[in-house]
Amino acid sequence: MEKKTIMFDASKAQQRTTREVLEIVYEALEERGYNGIDQMVGYILSGDPSYITSHNNARLMISRIDRDDLLEEILKDYLRK
Repeated sequence: MEKKTIMFDASKAQQRTTREVLEIVYEALEERGYNGIDQMVGYILSGDPSYITSHNNARLMISRIDRDDLLEEILKDYLRK
């Protein structure tokens, strides 16, 4: 009987959409008592990660997404409404 190895990439299984990341980051900021919108705008405009809390890995998650992609997602959602 031949044994085969199957590779599983956990990082792909844990990938979140840009929208999901934005929601998680917003919630983490609000939980810490920050104004989520103001903090996220500050981050997007400046690129300074200190605008985003590290609570619930929010800073790490948002830093993995290009800021241009964040703006694109926000504009797409805004213009759909």
